[in-house]
Amino acid sequence: MAIIATSYPKDKINILLLENIHPSAIKLFRDKGYTNIESITGSINEKELLDKMANVHLLGIRSKTQVSEAILNNAPKLLAVGAFCIGTNQVKMKQATKNGIAVFNSPFSNTRSVAELVIGLGIMLMRRVYEKSEAAHKGLWLKESEHCFEVRGKTLGIVGYGHIGTQVSILAEALGMKVIFYDVASRLSLGNAKAARSLDDLLKKSDIITLHVPGTVDTKDLIDAQKIKKMKSGVVLLNLSRGDVMDVWAVKEAIEKRHIGGLAVDVFPIEPKSNKDVFASPLQGLRNVILTPHIGGSTVEAQEAIGLDVAEKLINYVDSGSTAGSLTVPDLSLPLLSNAHRILHIHNNVPGVLSQINGVLSKMKVNILGQYLKTNEDIGYVVLDIEKKNSTAVMTELKKVKNTIRTRSLY
Repeated sequence: MAIIATSYPKDKINILLLENIHPSAIKLFRDKGYTNIESITGSINEKELLDKMANVHLLGIRSKTQVSEAILNNAPKLLAVGAFCIGTNQVKMKQATKNGIAVFNSPFSNTRSVAELVIGLGIMLMRRVYEKSEAAHKGLWLKESEHCFEVRGKTLGIVGYGHIGTQVSILAEALGMKVIFYDVASRLSLGNAKAARSLDDLLKKSDIITLHVPGTVDTKDLIDAQKIKKMKSGVVLLNLSRGDVMDVWAVKEAIEKRHIGGLAVDVFPIEPKSNKDVFASPLQGLRNVILTPHIGGSTVEAQEAIGLDVAEKLINYVDSGSTAGSLTVPDLSLPLLSNAHRILHIHNNVPGVLSQINGVLSKMKVNILGQYLKTNEDIGYVVLDIEKKNSTAVMTELKKVKNTIRTRSLY
Protein backbone atom coordinates (compact mmCIF):
# COMPACT_ATOMS: atom_id res chain seq x y z
CA MET A 1 0.00 0.00 0.00
CA ALA A 2 1.12 3.52 -0.76
CA ILE A 3 2.16 5.50 2.30
CA ILE A 4 1.37 9.22 2.19
CA ALA A 5 4.22 11.40 3.39
CA THR A 6 3.34 13.89 6.10
CA SER A 7 5.38 16.64 7.66
CA TYR A 8 4.95 14.93 11.03
CA PRO A 9 6.71 11.55 11.31
CA LYS A 10 4.11 8.80 11.48
CA ASP A 11 6.10 6.92 14.11
CA LYS A 12 5.48 9.92 16.38
CA ILE A 13 1.68 9.52 16.11
CA ASN A 14 0.55 7.67 19.23
CA ILE A 15 -2.53 5.48 18.81
CA LEU A 16 -4.40 4.02 21.80
CA LEU A 17 -7.00 1.34 21.09
CA LEU A 18 -9.25 0.05 23.89
CA GLU A 19 -11.83 -2.74 24.25
CA ASN A 20 -10.22 -5.30 21.96
CA ILE A 21 -10.49 -3.42 18.65
CA HIS A 22 -10.35 -5.94 15.78
CA PRO A 23 -6.84 -6.74 14.42
CA SER A 24 -7.97 -5.53 10.98
CA ALA A 25 -7.70 -1.95 12.30
CA ILE A 26 -4.20 -2.48 13.67
CA LYS A 27 -3.04 -4.07 10.41
CA LEU A 28 -4.41 -1.14 8.38
CA PHE A 29 -2.65 1.38 10.63
CA ARG A 30 0.64 -0.49 10.24
CA ASP A 31 0.20 -0.86 6.48
CA LYS A 32 -0.22 2.92 6.26
CA GLY A 33 2.99 3.56 8.19
CA TYR A 34 1.69 3.99 11.77
CA THR A 35 3.67 1.86 14.18
CA ASN A 36 3.25 3.37 17.65
CA ILE A 37 0.05 1.51 18.60
CA GLU A 38 -1.07 0.39 22.07
CA SER A 39 -3.99 -2.04 22.10
CA ILE A 40 -5.76 -2.92 25.36
CA THR A 41 -8.27 -5.76 25.59
CA GLY A 42 -10.82 -4.15 27.95
CA SER A 43 -12.02 -0.69 28.83
CA ILE A 44 -10.25 1.36 31.50
CA ASN A 45 -11.57 3.83 34.05
CA GLU A 46 -11.32 7.59 33.73
CA LYS A 47 -8.27 7.95 35.97
CA GLU A 48 -6.31 5.34 34.02
CA LEU A 49 -7.33 6.90 30.73
CA LEU A 50 -6.39 10.38 31.93
CA ASP A 51 -2.92 9.10 32.79
CA LYS A 52 -2.48 7.87 29.21
CA MET A 53 -3.94 10.80 27.27
CA ALA A 54 -1.08 13.30 27.54
CA ASN A 55 0.63 11.90 24.43
CA VAL A 56 -2.24 10.22 22.55
CA HIS A 57 -3.08 11.53 19.06
CA LEU A 58 -5.73 8.97 18.07
CA LEU A 59 -8.05 7.19 20.53
CA GLY A 60 -10.06 4.12 19.54
CA ILE A 61 -12.91 2.86 21.72
CA ARG A 62 -16.07 0.77 21.57
CA SER A 63 -19.22 1.21 23.62
CA LYS A 64 -17.96 0.84 27.21
CA THR A 65 -15.24 3.47 27.48
CA GLN A 66 -16.54 6.86 28.60
CA VAL A 67 -14.76 9.76 26.94
CA SER A 68 -15.65 12.52 29.39
CA GLU A 69 -15.09 16.26 29.25
CA ALA A 70 -12.13 15.77 31.59
CA ILE A 71 -10.56 13.31 29.15
CA LEU A 72 -11.07 15.65 26.19
CA ASN A 73 -9.79 18.68 28.07
CA ASN A 74 -6.65 16.92 29.22
CA ALA A 75 -5.56 15.45 25.91
CA PRO A 76 -3.49 18.26 24.34
CA LYS A 77 -2.34 16.15 21.36
CA LEU A 78 -5.63 14.37 20.65
CA LEU A 79 -6.67 14.81 17.01
CA ALA A 80 -9.52 12.33 16.74
CA VAL A 81 -11.61 9.69 18.50
CA GLY A 82 -12.70 6.59 16.65
CA ALA A 83 -15.82 4.88 18.02
CA PHE A 84 -15.53 1.36 16.63
CA CYS A 85 -19.29 0.84 16.92
CA ILE A 86 -22.55 2.52 15.88
CA GLY A 87 -23.29 4.83 18.80
CA THR A 88 -21.30 7.75 20.16
CA ASN A 89 -23.26 8.31 23.39
CA GLN A 90 -20.11 7.39 25.32
CA VAL A 91 -18.30 10.46 23.96
CA LYS A 92 -19.04 14.00 25.14
CA MET A 93 -19.72 15.20 21.62
CA LYS A 94 -20.28 18.88 22.39
CA GLN A 95 -16.94 19.11 24.15
CA ALA A 96 -15.20 17.25 21.33
CA THR A 97 -16.68 19.74 18.87
CA LYS A 98 -15.66 22.68 21.03
CA ASN A 99 -12.10 21.32 21.20
CA GLY A 100 -11.92 20.69 17.47
CA ILE A 101 -11.52 16.92 17.93
CA ALA A 102 -12.91 14.83 15.09
CA VAL A 103 -15.12 11.92 16.16
CA PHE A 104 -15.77 9.06 13.74
CA ASN A 105 -18.01 6.01 14.08
CA SER A 106 -19.19 3.13 11.90
CA PRO A 107 -22.96 3.43 11.56
CA PHE A 108 -23.44 0.74 8.90
CA SER A 109 -20.84 -2.00 9.30
CA ASN A 110 -22.69 -4.18 11.83
CA THR A 111 -26.19 -3.57 10.48
CA ARG A 112 -26.63 -7.06 9.10
CA SER A 113 -25.34 -8.75 12.26
CA VAL A 114 -27.88 -6.92 14.44
CA ALA A 115 -30.73 -7.55 11.99
CA GLU A 116 -30.03 -11.28 11.87
CA LEU A 117 -29.99 -11.51 15.66
CA VAL A 118 -33.32 -9.66 15.86
CA ILE A 119 -34.97 -12.18 13.54
CA GLY A 120 -33.40 -15.13 15.35
CA LEU A 121 -34.51 -13.91 18.77
CA GLY A 122 -38.02 -13.22 17.51
CA ILE A 123 -38.37 -16.77 16.22
CA MET A 124 -36.96 -18.33 19.41
CA LEU A 125 -39.32 -16.33 21.62
CA MET A 126 -42.37 -17.11 19.49
CA ARG A 127 -41.47 -20.81 19.73
CA ARG A 128 -40.45 -20.52 23.42
CA VAL A 129 -37.17 -22.22 22.55
CA TYR A 130 -35.16 -20.76 25.43
CA GLU A 131 -37.34 -22.11 28.27
CA LYS A 132 -37.65 -25.52 26.55
CA SER A 133 -33.86 -25.66 26.15
CA GLU A 134 -33.38 -24.78 29.82
CA ALA A 135 -35.80 -27.53 30.80
CA ALA A 136 -34.04 -30.09 28.59
CA HIS A 137 -30.71 -29.24 30.23
CA LYS A 138 -32.37 -29.99 33.58
CA GLY A 139 -33.76 -33.34 32.36
CA LEU A 140 -37.32 -32.11 31.68
CA TRP A 141 -39.13 -32.92 28.42
CA LEU A 142 -41.46 -30.03 27.54
CA LYS A 143 -42.74 -31.25 24.17
CA GLU A 144 -45.85 -29.14 23.57
CA SER A 145 -47.22 -26.68 21.02
CA GLU A 146 -49.28 -24.49 23.34
CA HIS A 147 -48.34 -20.80 23.08
CA CYS A 148 -45.85 -21.61 20.30
CA PHE A 149 -46.33 -19.86 16.96
CA GLU A 150 -44.84 -19.47 13.51
CA VAL A 151 -43.69 -15.98 12.58
CA ARG A 152 -45.17 -16.35 9.08
CA GLY A 153 -48.26 -14.20 8.79
CA LYS A 154 -47.55 -12.34 12.03
CA THR A 155 -47.10 -8.58 12.18
CA LEU A 156 -43.69 -7.19 13.03
CA GLY A 157 -43.65 -3.61 14.32
CA ILE A 158 -40.32 -1.81 13.86
CA VAL A 159 -39.81 1.29 16.00
CA GLY A 160 -37.07 3.26 14.24
CA TYR A 161 -36.81 2.60 10.51
CA GLY A 162 -33.16 3.47 9.95
CA HIS A 163 -30.31 1.31 8.68
CA ILE A 164 -30.94 -1.62 11.04
CA GLY A 165 -34.72 -1.27 11.02
CA THR A 166 -34.87 -1.49 7.24
CA GLN A 167 -32.60 -4.55 7.19
CA VAL A 168 -34.88 -6.25 9.74
CA SER A 169 -37.82 -5.31 7.53
CA ILE A 170 -36.32 -7.05 4.48
CA LEU A 171 -35.48 -10.24 6.38
CA ALA A 172 -38.90 -10.35 8.06
CA GLU A 173 -40.75 -10.07 4.76
CA ALA A 174 -38.68 -12.93 3.35
CA LEU A 175 -40.11 -15.04 6.19
CA GLY A 176 -43.66 -14.11 5.24
CA MET A 177 -44.24 -11.54 7.98
CA LYS A 178 -46.30 -8.39 7.66
CA VAL A 179 -44.15 -5.36 8.49
CA ILE A 180 -45.22 -2.00 9.85
CA PHE A 181 -42.88 0.70 11.10
CA TYR A 182 -42.86 3.98 12.95
CA ASP A 183 -40.19 6.68 12.78
CA VAL A 184 -40.19 10.34 13.78
CA ALA A 185 -38.62 11.14 10.41
CA SER A 186 -40.27 10.51 7.06
CA ARG A 187 -38.90 7.22 5.69
CA LEU A 188 -39.27 5.46 2.35
CA SER A 189 -40.70 2.01 2.97
CA LEU A 190 -39.00 -1.05 1.51
CA GLY A 191 -40.92 -3.93 -0.03
CA ASN A 192 -44.43 -4.16 1.32
CA ALA A 193 -43.68 -2.52 4.67
CA LYS A 194 -46.16 0.15 5.68
CA ALA A 195 -45.76 3.16 7.93
CA ALA A 196 -47.95 3.11 11.06
CA ARG A 197 -50.02 6.22 11.71
CA SER A 198 -48.43 6.61 15.14
CA LEU A 199 -46.39 4.72 17.71
CA ASP A 200 -49.60 3.78 19.51
CA ASP A 201 -51.01 2.44 16.25
CA LEU A 202 -47.95 0.22 15.81
CA LEU A 203 -48.10 -1.03 19.40
CA LYS A 204 -51.75 -2.06 19.02
CA LYS A 205 -51.24 -3.99 15.77
CA SER A 206 -47.92 -5.79 16.28
CA ASP A 207 -47.33 -9.38 17.36
CA ILE A 208 -43.59 -8.70 17.67
CA ILE A 209 -42.14 -5.26 18.44
CA THR A 210 -38.49 -4.45 17.90
CA LEU A 211 -36.83 -1.20 19.00
CA HIS A 212 -34.16 0.53 16.90
CA VAL A 213 -33.96 4.09 18.16
CA PRO A 214 -31.03 6.19 19.42
CA GLY A 215 -30.54 6.93 23.10
CA THR A 216 -31.69 10.53 23.54
CA VAL A 217 -33.73 12.58 25.98
CA ASP A 218 -36.74 12.06 23.72
CA THR A 219 -36.40 8.25 23.63
CA LYS A 220 -35.68 7.66 27.33
CA ASP A 221 -38.37 5.28 28.67
CA LEU A 222 -40.09 5.40 25.29
CA ILE A 223 -41.67 2.08 26.23
CA ASP A 224 -43.22 2.66 29.64
CA ALA A 225 -46.20 1.26 31.53
CA GLN A 226 -48.71 3.30 29.50
CA LYS A 227 -47.24 2.19 26.18
CA ILE A 228 -47.14 -1.44 27.30
CA LYS A 229 -50.89 -1.32 28.04
CA LYS A 230 -51.50 -0.49 24.37
CA MET A 231 -49.70 -3.64 23.20
CA LYS A 232 -51.44 -6.90 22.35
CA SER A 233 -51.63 -9.47 25.11
CA GLY A 234 -48.81 -11.98 24.61
CA VAL A 235 -46.70 -9.63 22.49
CA VAL A 236 -43.00 -10.33 22.00
CA LEU A 237 -40.74 -7.34 22.67
CA LEU A 238 -37.14 -6.95 21.47
CA ASN A 239 -34.67 -4.24 22.49
CA LEU A 240 -31.32 -4.19 20.70
CA SER A 241 -31.01 -0.39 20.57
CA ARG A 242 -30.19 1.42 23.84
CA GLY A 243 -30.61 0.36 27.44
CA ASP A 244 -32.70 3.31 28.59
CA VAL A 245 -35.34 3.35 25.84
CA MET A 246 -37.63 1.11 27.89
CA ASP A 247 -38.63 1.15 31.55
CA VAL A 248 -37.27 -2.23 32.69
CA TRP A 249 -39.41 -2.28 35.83
CA ALA A 250 -42.60 -1.73 33.84
CA VAL A 251 -41.50 -4.44 31.39
CA LYS A 252 -40.74 -6.82 34.28
CA GLU A 253 -44.23 -6.31 35.71
CA ALA A 254 -45.82 -6.89 32.29
CA ILE A 255 -43.95 -10.17 31.91
CA GLU A 256 -44.95 -11.34 35.36
CA LYS A 257 -48.59 -10.54 34.52
CA ARG A 258 -48.13 -12.36 31.17
CA HIS A 259 -49.14 -9.31 29.16
CA ILE A 260 -45.73 -9.48 27.46
CA GLY A 261 -45.30 -13.06 26.25
CA GLY A 262 -41.59 -12.93 25.46
CA LEU A 263 -38.68 -10.55 25.76
CA ALA A 264 -35.16 -10.28 24.33
CA VAL A 265 -32.80 -7.59 25.57
CA ASP A 266 -29.25 -7.01 24.37
CA VAL A 267 -28.67 -3.56 25.92
CA PHE A 268 -29.06 -2.38 29.50
CA PRO A 269 -29.09 0.92 31.43
CA ILE A 270 -26.03 -0.23 33.37
CA GLU A 271 -23.62 -2.68 31.77
CA PRO A 272 -20.45 -4.28 33.17
CA LYS A 273 -17.22 -2.71 31.97
CA SER A 274 -15.54 -6.08 31.52
CA ASN A 275 -16.34 -9.78 31.43
CA LYS A 276 -15.02 -10.07 34.99
CA ASP A 277 -17.65 -7.72 36.45
CA VAL A 278 -20.98 -8.95 37.82
CA PHE A 279 -24.07 -8.32 35.68
CA ALA A 280 -27.39 -7.60 37.41
CA SER A 281 -30.80 -6.76 35.96
CA PRO A 282 -34.42 -6.81 37.18
CA LEU A 283 -35.15 -8.94 34.10
CA GLN A 284 -33.10 -11.91 35.27
CA GLY A 285 -34.94 -15.14 36.07
CA LEU A 286 -38.15 -14.30 34.19
CA ARG A 287 -39.96 -16.77 31.93
CA ASN A 288 -39.33 -16.69 28.16
CA VAL A 289 -36.78 -13.90 28.52
CA ILE A 290 -33.48 -13.94 26.64
CA LEU A 291 -30.76 -11.62 27.92
CA THR A 292 -27.58 -11.20 25.88
CA PRO A 293 -24.45 -9.17 26.75
CA HIS A 294 -24.62 -6.40 24.10
CA ILE A 295 -23.62 -8.73 21.26
CA GLY A 296 -25.83 -7.36 18.49
CA GLY A 297 -22.82 -6.37 16.41
CA SER A 298 -20.43 -8.93 17.86
CA THR A 299 -19.73 -11.12 14.87
CA VAL A 300 -16.36 -11.71 13.26
CA GLU A 301 -17.60 -10.18 10.02
CA ALA A 302 -19.00 -7.05 11.65
CA GLN A 303 -16.01 -6.37 13.87
CA GLU A 304 -13.58 -6.77 10.98
CA ALA A 305 -15.65 -4.40 8.83
CA ILE A 306 -15.92 -1.85 11.66
CA GLY A 307 -12.17 -2.07 12.30
CA LEU A 308 -11.39 -1.27 8.68
CA ASP A 309 -14.05 1.43 8.34
CA VAL A 310 -13.11 3.51 11.40
CA ALA A 311 -9.36 3.02 11.02
CA GLU A 312 -9.55 4.24 7.43
CA LYS A 313 -11.47 7.36 8.49
CA LEU A 314 -8.86 8.13 11.16
CA ILE A 315 -5.99 7.58 8.73
CA ASN A 316 -7.59 9.79 6.08
CA TYR A 317 -7.99 12.56 8.63
CA VAL A 318 -4.37 12.43 9.75
CA ASP A 319 -2.97 11.97 6.24
CA SER A 320 -5.11 14.37 4.22
CA GLY A 321 -7.32 16.32 6.60
CA SER A 322 -10.43 14.60 5.19
CA THR A 323 -13.25 14.62 7.72
CA ALA A 324 -15.69 12.48 5.71
CA GLY A 325 -17.91 10.77 8.28
CA SER A 326 -16.95 13.06 11.17
CA LEU A 327 -19.71 13.84 13.65
CA THR A 328 -17.97 16.88 15.17
CA VAL A 329 -15.56 18.63 12.82
CA PRO A 330 -17.46 19.67 9.64
CA ASP A 331 -17.47 17.01 6.94
CA LEU A 332 -14.98 17.65 4.10
CA SER A 333 -13.72 15.19 1.48
CA LEU A 334 -10.46 16.50 0.05
CA PRO A 335 -8.28 15.90 -3.00
CA LEU A 336 -4.52 15.56 -2.56
CA LEU A 337 -2.18 18.10 -4.20
CA SER A 338 1.36 16.83 -4.74
CA ASN A 339 3.16 20.17 -5.00
CA ALA A 340 1.50 22.02 -2.16
CA HIS A 341 1.70 22.51 1.57
CA ARG A 342 -1.59 21.72 3.36
CA ILE A 343 -2.65 23.53 6.52
CA LEU A 344 -5.76 22.76 8.57
CA HIS A 345 -7.44 25.47 10.61
CA ILE A 346 -10.30 24.79 13.06
CA HIS A 347 -11.99 27.79 14.62
CA ASN A 348 -15.12 28.97 16.39
CA ASN A 349 -17.89 29.58 13.87
CA VAL A 350 -18.12 33.37 14.16
CA PRO A 351 -18.15 35.99 11.37
CA GLY A 352 -14.85 37.25 10.03
CA VAL A 353 -12.47 34.34 10.66
CA LEU A 354 -12.07 33.42 7.00
CA SER A 355 -11.46 37.07 6.21
CA GLN A 356 -8.70 37.17 8.86
CA ILE A 357 -7.11 34.00 7.43
CA ASN A 358 -7.12 35.40 3.91
CA GLY A 359 -5.77 38.68 5.26
CA VAL A 360 -2.79 36.85 6.77
CA LEU A 361 -2.10 35.05 3.51
CA SER A 362 -2.45 38.22 1.48
CA LYS A 363 -0.16 40.18 3.78
CA MET A 364 2.47 37.44 3.52
CA LYS A 365 2.00 37.26 -0.28
CA VAL A 366 1.19 33.55 -0.12
CA ASN A 367 -0.23 31.96 -3.26
CA ILE A 368 -3.32 29.85 -2.49
CA LEU A 369 -3.57 26.71 -4.64
CA GLY A 370 -6.75 25.45 -3.00
CA GLN A 371 -9.07 26.51 -0.19
CA TYR A 372 -11.93 24.56 1.35
CA LEU A 373 -14.37 25.67 4.05
CA LYS A 374 -17.14 23.87 5.89
CA THR A 375 -18.95 24.97 9.04
CA ASN A 376 -21.45 23.57 11.49
CA GLU A 377 -23.34 25.35 14.24
CA ASP A 378 -20.30 25.56 16.51
CA ILE A 379 -17.06 25.44 14.54
CA GLY A 380 -15.58 26.09 11.13
CA TYR A 381 -12.99 24.02 9.29
CA VAL A 382 -10.68 25.58 6.69
CA VAL A 383 -8.20 23.58 4.62
CA LEU A 384 -5.52 25.57 2.80
CA ASP A 385 -3.28 24.27 0.04
CA ILE A 386 -0.48 26.82 -0.42
CA GLU A 387 2.93 27.05 -2.03
CA LYS A 388 5.56 25.35 0.11
CA LYS A 389 7.74 28.41 0.72
CA ASN A 390 7.16 30.32 3.97
CA SER A 391 4.92 27.54 5.33
CA THR A 392 6.40 27.68 8.85
CA ALA A 393 5.83 31.42 9.08
CA VAL A 394 2.26 31.01 7.80
CA MET A 395 1.49 28.47 10.53
CA THR A 396 2.80 30.84 13.18
CA GLU A 397 0.58 33.68 11.97
CA LEU A 398 -2.54 31.52 11.53
CA LYS A 399 -2.31 30.40 15.15
CA LYS A 400 -2.69 34.06 16.12
CA VAL A 401 -6.02 34.47 14.28
CA LYS A 402 -8.77 35.28 16.76
CA ASN A 403 -11.14 32.38 17.60
CA THR A 404 -8.61 29.76 16.45
CA ILE A 405 -9.12 26.40 18.17
CA ARG A 406 -6.26 24.49 16.55
CA THR A 407 -4.09 24.39 13.45
CA ARG A 408 -2.15 21.53 11.92
CA SER A 409 0.21 21.15 8.98
CA LEU A 410 0.21 17.96 6.92
CA TYR A 411 2.71 18.00 4.07
